[in-house]
Amino acid sequence: SGSLDFGTSHQLKREMVAEIAATLAFSAIQNNDKIGVILFSDRIEKYIPPKKGRKHILYVIREMLNFKPESKRTDIGMAIEFLTRVAKRRCTAFVLSDFYTRNDFEKQLQIASQKHDIASIQVYDPRAKELPDVGLLKVCDAETGHEQWIDTSSRALRRAHNDWWIQRQGVLNETFTKSNVDSVSIRTDQDYVKSLLNLFAKRN
Repeated sequence: SGSLDFGTSHQLKREMVAEIAATLAFSAIQNNDKIGVILFSDRIEKYIPPKKGRKHILYVIREMLNFKPESKRTDIGMAIEFLTRVAKRRCTAFVLSDFYTRNDFEKQLQIASQKHDIASIQVYDPRAKELPDVGLLKVCDAETGHEQWIDTSSRALRRAHNDWWIQRQGVLNETFTKSNVDSVSIRTDQDYVKSLLNLFAKRN
């Protein structure tokens, strides 16, 4: 989605998502597992069915790094529903996203998690949680294109932004818990390998 094309620290969210996906793919090839990928926005942009082999893995990674979606919006529920439909056998599925979506996807996630082993990996920028005090700032919604000026010198505004983040994360974590889905949140300025190891330790 458009919101992945954002980054204020080490890298864009999109770049970290691709790196994490590549790490998972290379991990799976060590176990001789098949790998497939669903690239989605508010539609299924591309589906690569699962296959084995290093050549296939490199193709998947190349697609994740270079793919340009047609839409900037997000519909996670639709993507999870598609997974349930195309994956006939039980699989392990990692949902990688910043989870900026206006649509509730709990129902689709609960249905999918009954059939598959699903884990969620949220990638977010530190500014999603805390705004810097830098005065007037022009912000743009990457998915709708809506622009507006905000005054970041306002302590009330910065606190409201942080409160919004905490509330949003609470809803998200509740969705994962109700759906029996393991999850981890990774900031773009963090070491994602350590976070992935913690996720796998939780799942074992």
